[in-house]
Amino acid sequence: MSNDTLLREVDEALRGDRMRALWKRFGPYVIGAAVAIVVIVAVNEGWSWWQKSNAARSSDQFYAALELAEGTDIAAAQEALNRVAAEGSGGYPTLARFRQAGLLAQDGKTAEAIAAYDALATSETNARIRELALVLGAYLLVDAGDVAAVQQRIGGLLAPENPMRNAAREAMGLAQYKAGDVNAARETFEAILNDPLASQELRGRIQVYVAQLIAEGAVTAAEATEAAPSVGDAPAMDVTPPAEGAAATPAEGEATGN
Repeated sequence: MSNDTLLREVDEALRGDRMRALWKRFGPYVIGAAVAIVVIVAVNEGWSWWQKSNAARSSDQFYAALELAEGTDIAAAQEALNRVAAEGSGGYPTLARFRQAGLLAQDGKTAEAIAAYDALATSETNARIRELALVLGAYLLVDAGDVAAVQQRIGGLLAPENPMRNAAREAMGLAQYKAGDVNAARETFEAILNDPLASQELRGRIQVYVAQLIAEGAVTAAEATEAAPSVGDAPAMDVTPPAEGAAATPAEGEATGN
């Protein structure tokens, strides 16, 4: 055996010993990491399956409750929605709570429906959902003509940058109209017509409102200013006192006695 062959065999033996030593030292960690990856993937897949299964079940329960709500058994529909709200997953509990509030309003229980919408507005974390609940509660206050109560709920939504501004404006305008303030109602509705992002459906409805208000004599602040006579247009009055001892001029049309 040549020296080169012997050196190669010794070198390979040393490398094998080093590899066995390294594996003995780090092998358990490598195996543990591999097992952890497999477990994580399995848990993730199981969690996804569980969520999808629950969501599918919640979906079935929710739509079954909606079918009950379309009938006459409102109590059964509310009970079914209660189960979805308490046991459902995903967004179905929130949808169930909105439908419950709507059923209360449909059943004439306005105060309870408003309280349900207020509860949604305070418990939900999504800002848009909170705002929707506030607007729907405000609509239920329109018939009472309670502008202050409507303002309390949706005043913060009237800002030009808020996505719910036009829905809030409509509720506010209707409350103002119901309270008898037709001028304020027209101003509020025309803010919707001046919004380029207002939908065509909403514009059509608001145009009907404004036409009715105009027929009832509603005017905007600008129209009222234009219609008011200016000071310079008023006829001048002669307020110069008569000279001392001069006879007073008889009024026009007054008999002189001649």
